[in-house]
Amino acid sequence: GEVAIRPAYAEDTEIDAQIAADFPYEETPDQIQAMEDIKKDLEKSEKPLDRIVCGDVGFGKTEVALRIMVKAVNSGYQAAMICPTTILASQHFQTFQKRLGNLPIKVDLLSRLQSKKEQKEIMKKLQEGQIDLIIGTHRVLSNDIEFKNLGLLVIDDEQRFGVRQKEKLKKMRASLDILSLSATPIPRTLYLALSSLKNISVIQTPPPYRLPVKTNI
Repeated sequence: GEVAIRPAYAEDTEIDAQIAADFPYEETPDQIQAMEDIKKDLEKSEKPLDRIVCGDVGFGKTEVALRIMVKAVNSGYQAAMICPTTILASQHFQTFQKRLGNLPIKVDLLSRLQSKKEQKEIMKKLQEGQIDLIIGTHRVLSNDIEFKNLGLLVIDDEQRFGVRQKEKLKKMRASLDILSLSATPIPRTLYLALSSLKNISVIQTPPPYRLPVKTNI
């Protein structure tokens, strides 16, 4: 098959720096490494991203995804995150809203829990490019959803999506950057065997104490 290409992403902007500065925790070395890996894939290569970030629940995969999604927006794309359940989608949406509160980035939620009217509203905004980040269930992949300029798709807990849904993703756009998050820990030996086949970043360090960082000005 032909290899899709897309323009390389922009280097980090002020908004990226702002988001990093607003993070209330200390990033773990693994988190930083994962973000560096992904940024390199996006900025230095025209080949679409296809990377898995593995790490236990609470090890900071969401923050990695958030920053990369913002990076996509700063490079002129829309970004979508699909979650296996509406509850997870809502939780991520709340996290994103909190983290992006004072920034000029529009984030919204799409799931079957919303009324048909609300869903229509969101679909219209996605098509017109009024929404930058959309978080939802696989409803986001339905045939009636059209994006103005979707560039990045984040798949949360990718093991829980079926093969059919994954095929659909691939068809949606060959040049789509895809970042998969996986909570299934994989042994180091298997990781080494797999890493030549797929780009994998492993987050193995739990966040230290999870205490907000005190900033003294």
